[in-house]
Amino acid sequence: MSSTPLLSTGSTPEEQELARQGQAIRSVYVYEAPVRIWHWVNVFCIVTLCVTGYFIGSPLPTLPGEPSDHFLMGYIRFAHFTSGYVMAIALLGRIYWGFVGNHHAREMFSIPLHRKEYWTELLGMIKWYAFLSKRPGRYVGHNPLARAGMLLGFFVCGLFMICTGFALYGEGAGHGSWANTLFSSWVIPLFGQSQDVHTWHHFGMWAMIIFIIVHIYAAVREDIMGRQSIISTMVSGYRTFKD
Repeated sequence: MSSTPLLSTGSTPEEQELARQGQAIRSVYVYEAPVRIWHWVNVFCIVTLCVTGYFIGSPLPTLPGEPSDHFLMGYIRFAHFTSGYVMAIALLGRIYWGFVGNHHAREMFSIPLHRKEYWTELLGMIKWYAFLSKRPGRYVGHNPLARAGMLLGFFVCGLFMICTGFALYGEGAGHGSWANTLFSSWVIPLFGQSQDVHTWHHFGMWAMIIFIIVHIYAAVREDIMGRQSIISTMVSGYRTFKD
């Protein structure tokens, strides 16, 4: 393996010391169990939310037989609402773990915009993913582009979807419900009317889908061309660097 030191923006003192010594990190424990569990819970929730959300916006054709014999859309809405609850609770748990977990657990919630080297490394990663440059330095945690993508593409977008989703849910639950009080009371007036919230919630779904496509592309590409474990890291927690 190359002796090029492996650093992530805002890396730990131990990782910085290894880099100063010119030592390459072959394998390092990055993602703790709560982070990995949260990731796979989100995979299930987001897939369920996107599929059921699409059918809520574009319902299926009329089913044969008596309407009283079918509750298909009811089941779809129930799955959508349940997944929304699970995703929101999981995100609260993930925010908590950002405070008590290791250094890498906090990378998703902040971007060092004030650091010039971050912008230089960010541009380098964009060129790398666009096949415009050779591989830049490899990172123990999130690379600069992944860090920005997780904050904006998932965390901010996820909060938007949770707020607008519970606002629509609270509208159906009626006045006095917790969702109506906490979300509908300010989200719907902020957007103007209920239909506008529906529209933006639908746009948010497609934004999330685009982020997932890019996320999967980057993970698979980095696993192959970046010569480091990405996908398996979210199973074992260890990131391994190859020659």
